[in-house]
Amino acid sequence: MKNFEKYKPYPPVDKKDRKWPSKVIEKAPIWCSVDLRDGNQALEIPMSLDEKLEFYNKLVEIGFKEIEVSFPAASDTEFGFVRKLIDDDLIPDDVNIQVLTQSRDEIIEKTFASIKGAKKAIVHLYNSTSVLQRDVVFNASKEEVTEIAVKGAKKFLKEMKKYPETEFTFEYSPESYTGTEMDYAIEICNAVIDVWHGHVDNKIIINLPSTVEMATANIYADQIEYCSERLHHREDVVLSLHAHNDRGTGVAATELALMAGADRVEGTLFGNGERTGNCDIMVVAMNMYSQGIDPKLDFTKMRELGDLFERLTRMEINPRHPYVGSLVFTAFSGSHQDAIRKGMAKREERKQKIWEVPYLPIDPKDVGGTYDPIVRINSQSGKGGVAFVLEQNYGLYLPKAFQRDFSKVTTAVSDKHHRDLAPEVIFDIFKKEYINNESPIKLIRYKETTKDEDKDVSVKAIIEYNGKEAEVNGSGNGIIDAFTHALENHFDVEMEVTDYREHSMEYGTNARAISYIQIEGKDHKMYYGAGVSSNITLSSFYAVVSVANKIVK
Repeated sequence: MKNFEKYKPYPPVDKKDRKWPSKVIEKAPIWCSVDLRDGNQALEIPMSLDEKLEFYNKLVEIGFKEIEVSFPAASDTEFGFVRKLIDDDLIPDDVNIQVLTQSRDEIIEKTFASIKGAKKAIVHLYNSTSVLQRDVVFNASKEEVTEIAVKGAKKFLKEMKKYPETEFTFEYSPESYTGTEMDYAIEICNAVIDVWHGHVDNKIIINLPSTVEMATANIYADQIEYCSERLHHREDVVLSLHAHNDRGTGVAATELALMAGADRVEGTLFGNGERTGNCDIMVVAMNMYSQGIDPKLDFTKMRELGDLFERLTRMEINPRHPYVGSLVFTAFSGSHQDAIRKGMAKREERKQKIWEVPYLPIDPKDVGGTYDPIVRINSQSGKGGVAFVLEQNYGLYLPKAFQRDFSKVTTAVSDKHHRDLAPEVIFDIFKKEYINNESPIKLIRYKETTKDEDKDVSVKAIIEYNGKEAEVNGSGNGIIDAFTHALENHFDVEMEVTDYREHSMEYGTNARAISYIQIEGKDHKMYYGAGVSSNITLSSFYAVVSVANKIVK
């Protein structure tokens, strides 16, 4: 790209004593969902009142204690939604609604009027402070911009007195904080803090938004730590984050900023919001969960939540979206599939409480998933993946050599049709390729005898070959060996058994057993077959016949 010279690098924060790089996140922050305001205003078709109410109820169910519900002055629908929550007593005692307002008297008045009668509420004041906004949009000096914020903060105190029934929390955001000189951002925040401090019972929220993500995540962390160390009355301030995702690192920026001293996170589910969206609160919470931290939010019905989100917002969740995407717990690669299969088996064997499975950072069942889609078979898959699907869905445990042979079969089918294979399709292919194959040879009945002198086993069997019955006889050191020799003698072929396994079936059992057999032919080629029956001898004979039908022409 040849136009890169039109852009300039973002200046780093001159901070030599940064502490956050050595810190870790140890507990969940205060979460504030802005889905119903910031997320809603970014929709092509904003949610209706009923849709917002359904979304709100889901946010409450998940466990959000702070929810930004509206910009009440924006429209009658937004104002009416706040009134419905209050008038219909839809706000639980432990939930605090939040409303947003610009620093203009008439808008502040309408915002306070919208929450009349609420038991408690967060009122969020903002004005733009960045160098670019001051120059291009407002043509205002720092002093003039600060006066806008201070005037709004003082108006809050006047309006608060009109509604003594409400317990207020005040929040201030220097919009475009990351485009503002750090010392000036601190100056304007402190000016607002000085107006409010001592006049409200609750802590003041200072929200530092990355309104447009402009730099790497570590710089946002530096900015948060720098500001946190310089705010007035820091012990009475809740330091809040509101990261956008223009560079695709909104989650990382939020996590590093929490390490840098922030107490609270504003964001949306699945990252909805203007342009590339907001920080995805669900991802931040689930990242904590994966580290053994209680996120204080309940995402155990993730797919159900994703469906609701898509229906109400008319947006689509990317199949690769962390934790909720339809493919995030799915492996197509053969090596990945094999590692997952072994990890799951080892975990079951060891009865592990700690989740440790290759390529799966969390247990899909924790978010309402199943193990069915973990491994999906296509032309890139290997033997481990095929084995996993049959084990998990049908209780079949194929020997390793058998797995390799079957993976070639499924790869060929997937490659031919250019699609992945569902578990039921894989099972159907397996049955057709290996189990109880009866053409051209079919076993009708058999009789077993033992010679006293050498203890060899003899078998007399009636088979059908191309529609005609015939008797076959053979002896061997076991019943499978004897039956194999009987078929060798009759058809003049070579069939040397090189491996035999059997186990009871766990799928549709009815006390059935499955036998797997590997036989080497005259051409030194390996052939594989399987048999299923409630009689273990019959299941082994059916497996031998299945192989014979591949050898006998």
